[in-house]
Amino acid sequence: MVRVSAKKMLLLGLAFLLAGCVPGPMLPPGRYLSDAECRELAARKANTSPTFAQNQAELGALRKAGYDPPPFSDDPYYPDDLQAAQRLVDYWFQTECLPTQSQ
Repeated sequence: MVRVSAKKMLLLGLAFLLAGCVPGPMLPPGRYLSDAECRELAARKANTSPTFAQNQAELGALRKAGYDPPPFSDDPYYPDDLQAAQRLVDYWFQTECLPTQSQ
């Protein structure tokens, strides 16, 4: 039987816990939207029938902007909080995504 110290078990547990918390690709300083989000948001704006990936990218961007949809429909700040997040995502899209598309 192999004995493992409590300290090693704790470190191993923390390693597994943190492995599940690793975010997506790191963004350059000053950027909020990834290149993939820029592509999906651009396609979302151009397409009348959005795909699941485009909807997910838009929801991810809205969450980055501070919108957290409640699990139930009793949000007293809706739609003001959603509209504020949409304005912020639109600003990020204009400043971060459109300059890279013209290159």
